[in-house]
Amino acid sequence: MGVYLVDVDAQEWFSEDTGEGGMGAIAKGFDAELARRGLPPYTSVPERDTAPGFEEKLSPSMRGFDALCRAELTPAERALLGDWSVLVPVSLDEEIRLPIGSAYTDETVIVGAPQVLALAERLAAVLELPVEIPEVTGNLDLTFWFLEGEAEELAAARPGPWSQDLDTAFYVALYLRAAQHALRRGCPLTYS
Repeated sequence: MGVYLVDVDAQEWFSEDTGEGGMGAIAKGFDAELARRGLPPYTSVPERDTAPGFEEKLSPSMRGFDALCRAELTPAERALLGDWSVLVPVSLDEEIRLPIGSAYTDETVIVGAPQVLALAERLAAVLELPVEIPEVTGNLDLTFWFLEGEAEELAAARPGPWSQDLDTAFYVALYLRAAQHALRRGCPLTYS
C-alpha cells in the first residue's frame, strides 16, 4: 500500500473504464483545454511495450524537501513542482485544472514536464546530486537505491549537500527522473 508515482500508457490514458485506472475523462478534458488555448490535442501517448515503466513509492518523509522548496522556489514554483496530479510531456505555460477527481484529489491538476524538469534541475544543482543516482530503468529503482543502503554507501564515500538529508535528495531525484521519463517516453505520469 501507499502512494506511487507511475507512468500511464495509451490504453489507460484513453480508457473510459475508471475501475481499471482509465483516465479517458481527464484525457478529453485536457484536449478540450488545449484546444481552447489554440494548441493541438495530446494524442501521441505510447502503448506499453518492453521498455521500462516508471513506478516509484513516495515513502520517505517530505519535511526536508518541503523546506528546500520553500528556500529555493517561489510559491508558484512550489505549486508547479508538487501540487499536480498529472504530469504530461507537453510544455504548458500554466497548470490546467479540470473538475474531475483523481486518485487523491477532488480535481485534476495537469502540469508540463518541461517546466517540472527545469525546477527539479535547479534543486538538483543546489543539492549537487551525484550522477550515480540511477536513471529509471525498472520499477522502484530510485526507491530501492535510496532505501536499501546504496545511497548511504555513496554518501559515506562522497558526502555533499545531497547526503545531508537523503529523504530530500530522494524527492529531488524523483521529480527529476519523473520529468525526464515523461519527456523521453512521451507519456503522462500520475499518482496511484
